[in-house]
Amino acid sequence: MFDKALLQREWADFRRPGRIVALAAAAAVVISFGLLFAFGSRSDCSGACPGIPHAADGSVVSDTFWFLHRDLGPEGSITVRLTSMNGTITYPPPDHDEIVSGLVPWAKTGIIVKDGLDQGSSYAAVMTTGDHGVRMQYDYEHDIAGSAGEVSPESPRWLRLTRSGDTITGYESPDGEQWSTIGTATLTGLPDTVQVGLFAASPGDLTLREVGLGGAIEEVRFTQATGVFDNIDLEGAADGEWQSDPVGEMNHTDWEKHHNASGAVERDGVITVSGTGDIGPRNAEGVPAAKSLLSGLAIALAVVLVVAARFGARTAAPSSFPRLARRAAVVGAAGFVTGLVSIGIAMPAGIAVLQHNGIPVQPLSPLTGVRVVIGLATVLALCAAFAYWLGTLLRRGWAASAVALALIAVPYTVTAFPLLPDAVSQWLLRLTPAAGFAVQQTATEYPQVVAHYAPSAGYFPLPAWAGIAVLCCHVAAAAWWASSRNRGGRRLNWR
Repeated sequence: MFDKALLQREWADFRRPGRIVALAAAAAVVISFGLLFAFGSRSDCSGACPGIPHAADGSVVSDTFWFLHRDLGPEGSITVRLTSMNGTITYPPPDHDEIVSGLVPWAKTGIIVKDGLDQGSSYAAVMTTGDHGVRMQYDYEHDIAGSAGEVSPESPRWLRLTRSGDTITGYESPDGEQWSTIGTATLTGLPDTVQVGLFAASPGDLTLREVGLGGAIEEVRFTQATGVFDNIDLEGAADGEWQSDPVGEMNHTDWEKHHNASGAVERDGVITVSGTGDIGPRNAEGVPAAKSLLSGLAIALAVVLVVAARFGARTAAPSSFPRLARRAAVVGAAGFVTGLVSIGIAMPAGIAVLQHNGIPVQPLSPLTGVRVVIGLATVLALCAAFAYWLGTLLRRGWAASAVALALIAVPYTVTAFPLLPDAVSQWLLRLTPAAGFAVQQTATEYPQVVAHYAPSAGYFPLPAWAGIAVLCCHVAAAAWWASSRNRGGRRLNWR
């Protein structure tokens, strides 16, 4: 079916100057749009922009909180009673006209063991949260649930962390007598001396504002959390005083400057710690390379679909399935090369320019970068094959182009912007051939992080393999229908 000589003949039929120029122009659009975005982006920080914190494994993380700390040796523990947790949210909806008392769901305060004060260093913490009860979290991605409920003077929470070498164990108790284990973490490579103490953090208050035809954009406001501790018992600590420091930058907002500074205050054995920020995974920081540098991909996709559909409409009927498949393979290969060249240039070159201009970019591992480039090139190949089969089925280039654009290019384009309701965008990217573009997703959804997990923010509803599977099903269905009708040379009646 894929005899080399026959394939060369089909390629000779495809490589008309107009088609080659159109595909070259499509590749040029992807490259030029990506480089224009990169060269047009400049750092507006005074000096170098702050770096994005990274964990030991290279992942992007949030690591900002207030830390009251001391040295802790290879063996030891810290025990505290948390009697109160409150907070502040600045100008929340609906009127955005006042500062209110309250806690965002993942505000957190408690005790933490950490490998120094550097952002991104290894840690384990036991905490109470605004709306998710007691938790043990460690090394940014790991989250273990403890008991539910809020903390108050009438219902305090006793918290404990123990260290034995690289092993950190978290406990909780309602009365300081009966303890239950929350979880155990192994923090490989901890030094003999680490930092242990009390902390407070509070991520921004995220709400969504409706725009377009029901789409939503994110709005984030400053928040602060405060924990009140007593009955502090520290074992295994070296001699020395408590130190009070921010991890990351803090105390730059008007609220902190004029009302309540983030920090730690001790009075009569009671310690109050206030802080903002978050400790956990983060995907939203920095320019998302795939989304921002490939804005021209939608135009290139439209060109590839039109070229493939018109080529399919010009296939003589009746034709055998082997010949149809060879022509589909040729047009798919043309789409693959178009994507491989354009995306393979636009992404790495654009990332290099952005970094040279001082713009923080979401880091991509080499493996992820290769997956995005080859994956998107494969998706363009499959989309081209789908449009080709539509062309052989409908026999009119304009009709096949319109259907292909409506089923692939339109869903892909409109879901990239906050135009439609999130649920509608998600179903479009589950059911249409545009599902295949999930291969470009580089962000991960985490239950312990409040974010706008929607297509317009770069989150596809299907994993990459499932999106490719949906696209392949559409291609297979179009191929079966087109080949079955082509055998008899029949055409659809558009009158």
